[in-house]
Amino acid sequence: MLKTTKQLVAAALLAGSAFTAGAQEALRTAYFSEGYLYRHELNPAFEPERDYIGMPALANLNVGLASNVGVNSFLFKTESGKLTTFMNSSVDAASFLKDLPSQSKITTTERVTLLSAGFKGFGGYNTISIGARANAAVGLPKDLFSFAKLGMDGSARYNLKDIRVDASAIAEVSLGHSRKITDRLRMGAKLNILLGFGNAYADIKDMDITMNGNVWSVKANGYARLSAGSGLYVPTKAEAGAEIKRPGMESLVEWGDIDYSFKGVTGAGATIDLGATYDLLPDLQLSAAIHDFGFMTWRHGVVAKTSDQTWEFDGFHDISLNSDQPNHEENKIGTQFDNMWDEFQDLVSLHRTSTHKVKTNMMSMNILIGAEYKMPFYKKLKAGILWTSHLQSNFSWSEGRISATVQPVKWFDAAVSYAAGSYGHSFGWLVNFHPKGFTLFVGSDHQFFHITPQILPVGKANASVNFGISFPFGARS
Repeated sequence: MLKTTKQLVAAALLAGSAFTAGAQEALRTAYFSEGYLYRHELNPAFEPERDYIGMPALANLNVGLASNVGVNSFLFKTESGKLTTFMNSSVDAASFLKDLPSQSKITTTERVTLLSAGFKGFGGYNTISIGARANAAVGLPKDLFSFAKLGMDGSARYNLKDIRVDASAIAEVSLGHSRKITDRLRMGAKLNILLGFGNAYADIKDMDITMNGNVWSVKANGYARLSAGSGLYVPTKAEAGAEIKRPGMESLVEWGDIDYSFKGVTGAGATIDLGATYDLLPDLQLSAAIHDFGFMTWRHGVVAKTSDQTWEFDGFHDISLNSDQPNHEENKIGTQFDNMWDEFQDLVSLHRTSTHKVKTNMMSMNILIGAEYKMPFYKKLKAGILWTSHLQSNFSWSEGRISATVQPVKWFDAAVSYAAGSYGHSFGWLVNFHPKGFTLFVGSDHQFFHITPQILPVGKANASVNFGISFPFGARS
């Protein structure tokens, strides 16, 4: 967990990323596909066409990535054709900064369904699943990159706002039920019991950086909190035996010596999902759903805060060496990650203040509103529109998606979709085989068409992969 957090912050500095935590990342392109068994994860009112048992660990695998910036905004080719970061002096500062948004963001969600089943009974349809999700969030202002790139060549004073990191690993047990209320109205609900294995959160609300002679004077207001159970060890520099260069450094967190051993869960919580569908006309259905309305409590938290006093920072340096320097080959991309992380720690300067604190927070939520229409000239073809809003403070986003779904035979359907929203435009698709006794689906909400040799999306970093195998049984609904 802690290694992941370090990589997230360093990657954010390099790639201007922000990872979104909390909400489920189901395949929205499949929202109107009746043969897709896991539509109930998008709207708990939906009833799968058959009873089913999911293949363990492969029933419903979702990995998603979306961003308002791209890898090519932060990585550049040198004359020799190798990649370097924006910190290299060969990269023009004005060209680098002009296309950056005010807040660089990326969203990512990884979710695996370990065990799942669905069956008719109790007057409706029931689902049960056990799974895990790993989410993270980082948000970085444009002025941070301006300061890192230009330093004293740009301005004698910088004011950075809203530097945020949020990462978590959660296991969940979900119980769902849906039923017809009237001939036109169907409703569903799902209870999700959450068990937390780790959470890292940082919020630097404001940071004032002013040139003072040959160094920068820094004054900030912010804190960080790490929760990973009683096996988490977060030492100060004094406890780690690190060099104390000036008074007040004794309580600084020594990030390089953080240690962790698993000793059980560190968080618990519960959320509910609610959904409804309504047949307004014989061929027109309206639907709405809300995901993850609830809370999470984290225990065994270690808190670190910025100082009330001003501290000194000597600037970002030796992150990306130029090709004419003798040791430039030693400063590969990986080394640049590490150097950037180390200097970012010095800039923020967090002091450990307390341990074993309890923190309760609301989970982020998704709200979905949809409408589907069966084509009068071909009933097996449906057009749909889906609006999704993700509610999570600075990491909120919204998306409108139109789709076409076709089911030419009972055992096969396919869909394509096009979306526009906070992270730009995206193209989605679904291929779903569901004959008797076996189902296989593959799809994506964010398809990328150009990648770097390192298999990273060019342009805005939008990509997703959704895959699953299950075993349905019984008669179709």
